[in-house]
Amino acid sequence: MTCQTYSLFVLSVIMIYFGRFGNSSILAQLENDIDQLKADFNSSNSDVADGGPIFTDKLTNWTERNEKRIILSQIVSMYLEMLENTDKSKAHIRHISEELYTLKNSLPDGLKKMKDLMDLTKLQMNDLKIQRKAVNELFSVLQKLEPSTSLKRKRSQSQRRCKC
Repeated sequence: MTCQTYSLFVLSVIMIYFGRFGNSSILAQLENDIDQLKADFNSSNSDVADGGPIFTDKLTNWTERNEKRIILSQIVSMYLEMLENTDKSKAHIRHISEELYTLKNSLPDGLKKMKDLMDLTKLQMNDLKIQRKAVNELFSVLQKLEPSTSLKRKRSQSQRRCKC
């Protein structure tokens, strides 16, 4: 895959992933719109390949459906931010923006979850008050983790027992 097709790939993955396109003609129109957007941004320029992709590499680390909703909602927001400063009189830009807004509205919790993750990275874990609060919450956090780990353990044990 060439660097100039990354934006099409990411946008297509996002929209297909969330079931936005059951109709291939809509996807074909969007592909045409994205080709026009590539021309607007001169994305065939050789410097596009410098440093590798910006979104597609990130998607490989997010495997669970709920995890992907978080990262994809952030990516959609970034595309919308990018398109905010473009010429809205162009039909292809309006169409892409409309599709992205529709997707963003179907991902209402993703941005909040991303903010929660960012807030966690800002916690000063060497602060004694933060440490005290964390210790008070430790058992509760572990309890929330326990059901998912015990369920996985039970599944793997039952698979080992079955000699089908």
